[in-house]
Amino acid sequence: MSLQSKIMEQMKAAMKSKNALALESLRAIKSEILLAQTKGDASDFTKDDEIKLLQKLVKQRKDSATLYIEQGRQDLADPELAQAEVIAQFLPEQMNADDLKKFISEIIAKVGASGMKDMGKVMGMASKELAGKADGKAISTVVKELLS
Repeated sequence: MSLQSKIMEQMKAAMKSKNALALESLRAIKSEILLAQTKGDASDFTKDDEIKLLQKLVKQRKDSATLYIEQGRQDLADPELAQAEVIAQFLPEQMNADDLKKFISEIIAKVGASGMKDMGKVMGMASKELAGKADGKAISTVVKELLS
């Protein structure tokens, strides 16, 4: 089942249950998918594109929530975090910290990285292989930790 059809089913369920927060989040996903498809050929919209789009939406919500919290506006941050959770349910399961360290250690061994000068090589390979399974910020943090 495609992401679009999953979103439509969830939207129907959210409408029936009168869940405004979920409905707003799902509409945001649908809107982004439609925008992405109109920019290029709709048949070229792959599973990887869907994951990147969902990650972008989750990151936007989390960044907004962080800004709101810094400004002492928890009332605005809570809905953003709740929307991020609704959107994240369509992403593949995220790796935990231990698995991420183990996986990145293997990549470092494959690449033969010896220091921070090789961070670009490791990040490129790790980002490609862990797409959708780990946040870019988390990958970067672990790579820095292991290389320094």
